[in-house]
Amino acid sequence: MGITDKLTATAGLVNTMVRAGVIAPLRPDKYVRIAGAMARENMNVTSGFASSAQRCGNRPGLIDELGTLTFGELDRRGDAFAAALQTLPSAKVVGIMARNHRGFVDSLIAANRIGADVLLLNTSFAGPAMAEVVARENVDVIIYDEEFTATVDRALADRAGRPEVTRIVAWTDTEDHPLTVESLIIDHRGLQPRRTGEKSRVILLTSGTTGTPKGAKHSGGGVDALKAILDRTPWRTEETTVVVAPMFHAWGFSQLVFAASMACTVVTRRKFDPQATLALVDKYQATGLCVVPVMFDRIMELPDHIRNRYSGRSLRFAAASGSRMRPDVVISFMDQFGDVIYNNYNATEAGMIATATPADLRAAPDTAGRPAEGTEIKILDSDFKELPTGEVGTIYVRNSTQFDGYTSGATKDFHEDYMSSGDVGYLDVAGRLFVVGRDDEMIVSGGENVYPIEVEKTLLTHPEVAEATVLGVDDEQYGQRLVAFVVLADGAAATEDVLKQHVRDNLANYKVPRSITVLAELPRNSTGKIDRRELKELANGA
Repeated sequence: MGITDKLTATAGLVNTMVRAGVIAPLRPDKYVRIAGAMARENMNVTSGFASSAQRCGNRPGLIDELGTLTFGELDRRGDAFAAALQTLPSAKVVGIMARNHRGFVDSLIAANRIGADVLLLNTSFAGPAMAEVVARENVDVIIYDEEFTATVDRALADRAGRPEVTRIVAWTDTEDHPLTVESLIIDHRGLQPRRTGEKSRVILLTSGTTGTPKGAKHSGGGVDALKAILDRTPWRTEETTVVVAPMFHAWGFSQLVFAASMACTVVTRRKFDPQATLALVDKYQATGLCVVPVMFDRIMELPDHIRNRYSGRSLRFAAASGSRMRPDVVISFMDQFGDVIYNNYNATEAGMIATATPADLRAAPDTAGRPAEGTEIKILDSDFKELPTGEVGTIYVRNSTQFDGYTSGATKDFHEDYMSSGDVGYLDVAGRLFVVGRDDEMIVSGGENVYPIEVEKTLLTHPEVAEATVLGVDDEQYGQRLVAFVVLADGAAATEDVLKQHVRDNLANYKVPRSITVLAELPRNSTGKIDRRELKELANGA
């Protein structure tokens, strides 16, 4: 990059940060204190909490079911808990299995301040899966909510020959725990941790809907990522954002730390409830809402007389990521609450890839959007040849927010600095990205290539189908066959034969599912993604 390009890029960054309020007319001493705090934090993923404590320490930083904590209080609690962690036999890798609340945030800040790696554990883990991940990542401290005690017990039951793991409870409704986050903060109030100079990394687990989740290490994005987000989504500093996406997941986690870096008040609750979420938006006049797509579904499934109690008119953006959004829900939500939905196509390994603005979604409700600034997307075939507009191939991405590698030492597939997202899709003439499915979801049935999402979309066009998912299972005669699972709309009575005929009327015969099963609801994991393993087991057992 030449000097002119560098100056232009710098000017663009400054303009973006001024517009968003990141650069604002503050007293010089505040900027000095902010710079000092960032330096002490070693510029890690939770540096935003420290800088916001210097910028506006008396501003509410977190509001949960226990009340309000200012940024200054969060900063002091982080120091106290970090000092407490340093009294333990070892705290090099801290696992956190907690819902959205202050204990999660306290633990995240404290572990980062002592240079420990942080492993975010899925709250839906069963004991055996958790045991495998905890052993693989060499966790020596587990911080968890009381409700997950049995899972943690099982995960740590057989550790013959392995070091002891310290257990700390983050949220409790009883007083039967010797170590809790709150008690350790109280006992070490006013103390400062020793700064180790180590840079903490957050280990985010891949979704694991088709196998054991892999740990992806991230040390944080740079200013390019900051600019890309601010240019596409209307964040502003010192406002209020409701974050109900699970914070242990890459999307919810990123929204938490980004809000902190913007000195935005984060309002959250331990468990998602659609009506309570709308109530929080109105009560705190939130300008931002961060969800996973299925949460939009649940909000729009509320009875009209309940949903209409809430205006949501303070919202400037309602951002989602993590799974495909239903086009009908996108439109109905925006019709009621305004054109505020921003659909983000992200990957645990690649960070932010594309964003669909409300205008994009009005034009094409199922689009993943246009590439984020600083991100390049190519659609390649199996020979790494770039495909023309409209043709489906593997999505390859190049940007500055890619991960540091899996904790196992493995990495994603690369081609000439472009990383495979693991998805297949295409670009339209307007440059919008459409995700067709996972590259490992395509099935070959009787020699024909079929992408399940195409069949899902067709099923969803039937007026009596509320939700649908399609997958491939092994078949002795055809190699693989399509099976579908649907949830019908209230009062609907469509039969399997009727739905098969609907697909046959719209798609080639080989794309008609061999079976269509009606379920009361589709199984989902805690981030809202459909649990394909459970459905595959159901299909194979049928």
